[in-house]
Amino acid sequence: MTSLDQERYLKLKKYSARLSSKPGVYCMLNENGKVIYVGKAKNLKKRVSSYFGKTTHLPKTQAVLAATGSIAVTITRTEREALILENSLIKEYKPRFNVLLKDGKSYPFIEVTVKDNFPRFSFHRGRKNRSRAEYFGPYPNVNAVRDTLSQLQKIFRLRNCEDSFYSNRSRPCLQHQIKRCSAPCVGLIQEDDYAFDVSQAMEYLKGNNQHVFDEFLKKMDQASSAREYEKAAFYRNQISSLKAIQAHQFADGKRPINLDAVALAQKSGIFCVAVLFVRGGRILGSRNFYPAKTKFASESEVLESFLMQYYLEQDPPNEIIMDRKIDHSKAIQEALSEGMSHKVRIKENVRTERKRWLEIATTNAEESLSMKLATKATTEAQLFSLTDFLQLDGVITKVECFDISHTTGDKCIAACVVFCRDGFDKKQYRRFNISGITPGDDYAAIGQAVTRHYARAVEEAKKLPDLVVIDGGKGQLRIAKECLNKLGLTKVPVVGIAKGPGRKSGEEKIFLNLLKQPLAKERHSPAMYLLQVVRDEAHRFAITGHRARKRKTLLQSDLEAIEGIGPAKKKNLIRQFGGIQEVKRASIEDLITINGINKALARRIYTFFNAG
Repeated sequence: MTSLDQERYLKLKKYSARLSSKPGVYCMLNENGKVIYVGKAKNLKKRVSSYFGKTTHLPKTQAVLAATGSIAVTITRTEREALILENSLIKEYKPRFNVLLKDGKSYPFIEVTVKDNFPRFSFHRGRKNRSRAEYFGPYPNVNAVRDTLSQLQKIFRLRNCEDSFYSNRSRPCLQHQIKRCSAPCVGLIQEDDYAFDVSQAMEYLKGNNQHVFDEFLKKMDQASSAREYEKAAFYRNQISSLKAIQAHQFADGKRPINLDAVALAQKSGIFCVAVLFVRGGRILGSRNFYPAKTKFASESEVLESFLMQYYLEQDPPNEIIMDRKIDHSKAIQEALSEGMSHKVRIKENVRTERKRWLEIATTNAEESLSMKLATKATTEAQLFSLTDFLQLDGVITKVECFDISHTTGDKCIAACVVFCRDGFDKKQYRRFNISGITPGDDYAAIGQAVTRHYARAVEEAKKLPDLVVIDGGKGQLRIAKECLNKLGLTKVPVVGIAKGPGRKSGEEKIFLNLLKQPLAKERHSPAMYLLQVVRDEAHRFAITGHRARKRKTLLQSDLEAIEGIGPAKKKNLIRQFGGIQEVKRASIEDLITINGINKALARRIYTFFNAG
């Protein structure tokens, strides 16, 4: 340790000795004032002073101290408040030595608009309006929500349409014809009968299946006694459908349970946290997480960081069962319970069905981690093969690929995708609306996209790629290289992929920088495979963007082409009918109900879409 390091060390040690013994959060900052580590403490003085004790420190503590230039502390009233503050600071500063949860997705729920006369059951993601709706979930993915909604429609025949569509119906839609909706929009079911179906569907979502069975049996017996045999048969079919669905679900039949089973797996320095979602005693699915910056982290630290970062963003269930003990279980329970209508309990030692759920979560974590490691090994081998193929000095760790999509020059879109050691990084994908060029000029489009993308990267001091790939031949490659040179990025290698004879995959020609001759290649090498995969992903991303832009234009032009339809009426029509397709299907009588649409205009709209 140099004299300067010794001087800094002693200064920090004296500072720690003067700290309060109250709970709080401490931030380690480097010499530039950047936060490199955030920690919590029940006793700030005792915790921070431990960094400067005589005992031998763990590698993480040694690394943090070596990079620390100063310490800042914030005193809190309780350890629970310290936990919450620590989590918010970690999310804000993303410190170098803290475990980070790389998952910015909000989870899907089922929304039930209970304040409506005829409530709607629908997919929901994002902010919740609990004053007018109830929410069931979270579900691990969109498919789980769609499957559950499909089951609800089959059994209970509930509406899932938008309010604008619902309020403008004059006849039942297709959902009613295929026996998925009872058509409350046109009065084919009484409000009391629909309310009964809603209550039973909500009981089903809560896991009270036996209650639903009993109610359906009662209704079936009543209908049979009243000689309403069609109605009795309907309830009989509902019972059969519910039993068939329940037979395929692993559930606790005694009472509904809401919990998450959390398990951890670790191998080769990578952690995987698996969460199994159990609601109403039924498994809704699972999700796997790979926390970042775990180089020096212990298993307990990874799990504690996950619990705080994940459940302060999502509503935690009544129980969280773990496959191992964590250090600050009580404080985390208190922090997660704050603001909730129920108390959150964290348990480690569980039995019976809870133990089986935890075993499933553990298996998911281990299997997912094994697949991750196998994929990573394959990816690194491909990147190394690509480095060798291009004969570059440093191993490639990040590739960015550009492609252009348009229809004879119209609605031109450029796309950039990013591939690194962990595969495609979709958070870094970018699309560019290309304008101000001659339609169909792919050279100018590539030049504009490359210039815009890397001018911003240079301005924001972002990490540059080790390789830029252009989906195009020598012309596009030359333009891209010239644009990079103008930005001072002369050392970034650029590869062009020119399509082969008949545009056949595997027959492409690979050009590097401004070399006139294509590189000699092995047709089935890992390097060629990687280039094709990256090129295909860029093409997919570009063409989906182009189609979305084209679709939006076609949607606008369809209505705007009708005399008397301006922006206000167009917006009102789409909002009231729920989309252009429903406007096309609407009758003249339906169209007249829209504010601002008279009979003459309604006839013009109907004729425009139904001529011939």
